[in-house]
Amino acid sequence: MKIWLDGNLVDESEAKISVFDHGVLYGDGVFEGIRIYNGRVFRLEEHIRRLFDSARAIVLEIPWTYEEVIKATVETVAANGLKDGYIRLVVTRGTGGLGLNPYLCPKASMFIIASTIQLYPKEHYDNGLALITCATRRPAPAALMPQVKSLNYLNNIMAKVEAIQANALEAIMLNEQGYVAECTGDNIFLLKNGVLLTPLISDGGLDGITRAVILQVAKKLGVEVREQSLTRYDIFIADECFLTGTAAEVVPVISLDRRTIGDGKPGPITKRFIEAFREEANSTGTPVY
Repeated sequence: MKIWLDGNLVDESEAKISVFDHGVLYGDGVFEGIRIYNGRVFRLEEHIRRLFDSARAIVLEIPWTYEEVIKATVETVAANGLKDGYIRLVVTRGTGGLGLNPYLCPKASMFIIASTIQLYPKEHYDNGLALITCATRRPAPAALMPQVKSLNYLNNIMAKVEAIQANALEAIMLNEQGYVAECTGDNIFLLKNGVLLTPLISDGGLDGITRAVILQVAKKLGVEVREQSLTRYDIFIADECFLTGTAAEVVPVISLDRRTIGDGKPGPITKRFIEAFREEANSTGTPVY
């Protein structure tokens, strides 16, 4: 495997960063997860734009231009001969002292991994996921901006631990007001009386790239969309439910906290969204070869 590291493609065994990098010491940095379908990088421009937005929000200067990062991403995919797969692009604060001061880190570091990923076993895409509600809440926007896709994912990881300990693969995360924010790594959508519902971004979820694709797909399918504050009650009484994310793609949900959603099977409208998403993903994107 070839890894892009600070301007060079190196062997996996040579892809190393300093123990004094603030990405390691403090989780100080940003990242993106990106998909490759049929030799095309899906929604590459949107991902890189969000990467730069996240970096700007935490006063992190990326030493490469937008165009250079796009080129480096494509080159990394090509170097590994991938037609389908997953990209992890990480920008760290860089090497500095043991103190918190980020201004003592003279230059950020960036690496790009092009490999594969499978978030959930295939049977869950066919039969649906069972969710729980976890006790771990999403941080308030005044504490940690939810739109920054930072390297500090401990909040999500602790929520994932709760899910796994409850024999579930995914969990709903609420904000401090008790409204649904997102899942540990996915956005959530509900269908009720033919209307597609999803939480407001201001309620604490990430403004997901796949989420945006689904909103576009909804227009093509003629499905009404409402972005609004949602509670667990709204999920309990939903006709259908599904999750979205770059790694997860689109996966149906059949229960929350042992309460069956709809008829307990992936719903017909959900299946339409899955098919439409797959068609979009496999026919569009930035060519690699």
